[in-house]
Amino acid sequence: RRLNVRVNIELLSISNPVHKKDLAVRLTDDTDPFFLYNLVISEEDFQSLKSQQGLLVDFSAFPQKFIDLLQQCIQEQNKDIPRFLLQLVSSAPALDHTPVSLNVVETNPFKHLTHLSLKFLPGTDAEIKKFLANCLKCLKEDKMMLEEKLKRTEEDLTRQLSYTQQSLSEKSRELDKLKNEWTSYTTALSNRHSQELTSEKERALQAQTQYQQQHEQQKKELENLHQKSIQQLQNRLSELEVINKDLTERRYKGDSTVRELKAKLSGLEDECQRAKQEVLSLRRENTTLDAECHEKEKLINQLQTRVAVLEQEIKDKDQLVTRTKEVLDATQEQKVILEESTEEKQRHIEKLETTIKSLSAELLKANEIIKKLQGDLKTLMNKLKLKNTVTIQQEKLLAEKEEKLQKEQRESQEMGQSLRMKEQEVCKLQEQLESTIQKLEESKQLLKTNENVIQWLNRQLSEVQMAKKLDSPASAHAGGRPAVSPLSMADRPSFHSSGLSHPISPLYAFQNFLEPIHSKNGNSQCPVQLNSQLLKPTRCSDAHAVPAAGHAANKENGDQLGLESKYFKKKDDSIPLRGLSQNTLNSEYLRPYLPAKAQPSPKAAGTPASAYFPG
Repeated sequence: RRLNVRVNIELLSISNPVHKKDLAVRLTDDTDPFFLYNLVISEEDFQSLKSQQGLLVDFSAFPQKFIDLLQQCIQEQNKDIPRFLLQLVSSAPALDHTPVSLNVVETNPFKHLTHLSLKFLPGTDAEIKKFLANCLKCLKEDKMMLEEKLKRTEEDLTRQLSYTQQSLSEKSRELDKLKNEWTSYTTALSNRHSQELTSEKERALQAQTQYQQQHEQQKKELENLHQKSIQQLQNRLSELEVINKDLTERRYKGDSTVRELKAKLSGLEDECQRAKQEVLSLRRENTTLDAECHEKEKLINQLQTRVAVLEQEIKDKDQLVTRTKEVLDATQEQKVILEESTEEKQRHIEKLETTIKSLSAELLKANEIIKKLQGDLKTLMNKLKLKNTVTIQQEKLLAEKEEKLQKEQRESQEMGQSLRMKEQEVCKLQEQLESTIQKLEESKQLLKTNENVIQWLNRQLSEVQMAKKLDSPASAHAGGRPAVSPLSMADRPSFHSSGLSHPISPLYAFQNFLEPIHSKNGNSQCPVQLNSQLLKPTRCSDAHAVPAAGHAANKENGDQLGLESKYFKKKDDSIPLRGLSQNTLNSEYLRPYLPAKAQPSPKAAGTPASAYFPG
């Protein structure tokens, strides 16, 4: 499977008693708080790691190189075929308190090269508690930081709001003032320009009328003068013609008169030239007046354009006012959004507080469960010690029970860590149910074989009792009875259904087939009367055989073979021993297998016992 793991690398410097540096690497999972693996590398450990894996880096440069490898793995993680991989390998099928190795692997088409392999140890309960406490502390610090940030943002927002409101009020006032000023200024400018325009127009009209009147007067005067001069010249011509006629006769007189007339003509020509010059000057004045009129018209156009520019500026100011209004609306909307976000953050903080409380409650519950499990383990260990003192000789059975106890200890240790793995445990329980059903079927088969064994034992016991009754007169005359050896009995049958291909003894049959019979028929009892001499031919060969049917019953209810009663009390939480019940411990078949303190008196050793074993 693929996980996102957080890797924390710290360089610890220890100066007491010797100054040295240690590299601490910690693996955690943000989604699983119980996922914790630690690794502490000292300079001596790094030298051994360097020699083992052939590293070319010193201890001072190793952390940065390791970080570079991790960054390359992070860069390659989203690719289909990544070049660098980070593998977390565990010997167990699941990550449950077993050492793991972290490998940095470079892949190529030919081979997977492991650049670095580090072995991490799982965190103990104290380390996990310390890590969870640090996580809680960090969460609380983050919460405090968020609360402080919220307070700061609220204060900043309130300040900004007050400042914006003040600036808005000031801007609105300035806008009103500007509007009033602009309206007054525009009205004044329009009035002034209209007055100036009217005055200029009136002046221009007056000047134009004056110039036109003057021009017309001068024109009339010149025309009158010209007409007068023409009339005079015509009169003079007529007179000159008369005079010429008269002077034809008088040529010499005419020449003089002609000279006089030529002089007069030159004077008149000078006057005409002067008149022409005056006309040119008047024309020049007219052109200057036209230019001045043109300039006045240009000024009027400029003033009109200025009025248009002022109107455009007024429109721009109106647009600025609308924009400021829109900015005001946007700031109000942002204020509403910020208030909603602050409410959502407060809700999120409350949810975080509730989750932290629930996590602390779950942690307390988990600690209580762990304490209970530890108490149960202590009680189980005490019970095991007590049962070990009683069952020293049953090493094979105890080995199986110790394995079961170890499994139960592991399960009890894993109970605190497998709170979130209950679904997998349900699947395992179902598989265990199937296995128990199979075991039940096997126990049923064993029951059948056990019934056959018990029937055969009953037959053998009845034959032995009959032989005892027949031999009792002979033993009375001889002063004793011969020992009956189990070897002199008939050949024992072999039970192929139970997996036994060789003859079995009654004690072996009772020891191996007692538990499945007890589990099937716990309430029923099958009476079996056995002679202790069958199991002890050497000890009972010299003793007198006195049949006492009630002796074993007293053994069951009374004295318990010299042991204290606390070792035979049935407890609800105790683990039963396979193949032995409490009655089998009380029977005389276990006397040679009990310790020296638990041996009965020699008086009771030679007496036959009749014991009830659960079927």
